[in-house]
Order: sequence, then structure tokens, then C-alpha cells
Amino acid sequence: MDLLLAAIGWAGAAVLLAGYALVSSSRLSGDGAAYQLLNLFGSVALMVNSASSAAWPSAGLNLIWAAIGVVALVKLTGVGVTK
Repeated sequence: MDLLLAAIGWAGAAVLLAGYALVSSSRLSGDGAAYQLLNLFGSVALMVNSASSAAWPSAGLNLIWAAIGVVALVKLTGVGVTK
């Protein structure tokens, strides 16, 4: 189980770094759904890993990071918006 949680954490870190690198190199838009999905996946993976290690400040940060990603995706997709 420890190996699985470590792999989840490393995958999350890799996804967040990939998203940052893609935006920084202008290969991906920072305000698009793809970037927000990368951030959401990466932050959730790191949150799981951090919580399993009782690294609560990091888990809390990644919970907030994930929430920001969800809000951004909701705004981008228009889900829940009534006119």
C-alpha cells in the first residue's frame, strides 16, 4: 500500500510539473480546461499522498488547490449556470 501511495504522489507531482511546463512554454493555455484538469488531477493525487503521510499542511494546500480547479472547470464548462 505504501508503494501505491508513493506512486500516486509522484504521479501527481509529475502532472503538476507537466502542466506548469506546458503553460510556461506556451504549449497550453493557462485558462483552458486541459490545464485545469491537470491541476485538479495532480493536486488530488498529492493530497492523497500527503494525507496518508499525515502531512496536513500539504494535504490542506492541495485540497484548496483542487477546489480552485473544480471552480475553474465549472466556470469554463458553464455547468450549474442558469440564464
